[in-house]
Amino acid sequence: MTPDQYCQQKASQSGSSFYYSFLFLPPARRRAITALYAFCREVDDVVDECTDVDIARTKLAWWRTEVAALYAGTARHPVAQALANVVTPFNLPQTRLLEIIDGMEMDLTQHRYADFAALKLYCYRVASVVGLLSAEIFGYADPRTLVYAENLGMAFQLTNIIRDVGEDARRDRVYLPLDELARFNVSVADIMHARAGDNFRQMMEFQTERALGYYRDAFAALPAGDRKMQRPGLVMAAIYQTVLAEIRADGMQVLTQRTSLTPLRKLWIAWRTWVKG
Repeated sequence: MTPDQYCQQKASQSGSSFYYSFLFLPPARRRAITALYAFCREVDDVVDECTDVDIARTKLAWWRTEVAALYAGTARHPVAQALANVVTPFNLPQTRLLEIIDGMEMDLTQHRYADFAALKLYCYRVASVVGLLSAEIFGYADPRTLVYAENLGMAFQLTNIIRDVGEDARRDRVYLPLDELARFNVSVADIMHARAGDNFRQMMEFQTERALGYYRDAFAALPAGDRKMQRPGLVMAAIYQTVLAEIRADGMQVLTQRTSLTPLRKLWIAWRTWVKG
């Protein structure tokens, strides 16, 4: 199996909305974004699958050395080898890949966030940085597109947080800012024990409006001249906003269920959005 085939398998097995967003890209850009996505999956899996924090930290430290190796031309892991072929042509800085690892490492020890400012740093590292790297791969002419990419990454991560409240709680993780829980009179214990009253639903409406605000800011920042090149992000946005709409329509039942779309529906949304341009 070649490095590119390994990355393709990693991406396709995930079933992520990310995968559907780059199905229609030209081959070179598709290989590059698939390698980037596979890298994100690899380092995320370290955090999600390692129950021992010290082992997870050691593995992430290894990935830091592997990132350095891929820029030095001595990568060993197939994902790093695939990335080594695209970091120069697509201007992917080493510091950005390391920032993603920084974000993943936060998950090892930080399971609560005092306020949105603290949460925003986490979201920036694990999602906005990915958006900025993706924008480089998709291509752009206007630097304002990077503002779009950063805001869109934030919107995606906030959507993930809203969708996964219950799933995260079962792993002792609460990504909803503690000061906002207090403002809506919702306790961490309510989250942990899946107690979803009116206060909880009102708080989730607040979280949803914040996410939608980041989508609006992203779309407003995207220059018309770069819109066609940045279609993969717009595809993913269409899928994610559909998920948010369904969560709302279901009454914010995120503590007990995880809303997702079928592969066929994701493909339909992707095709429709791509054709619209």
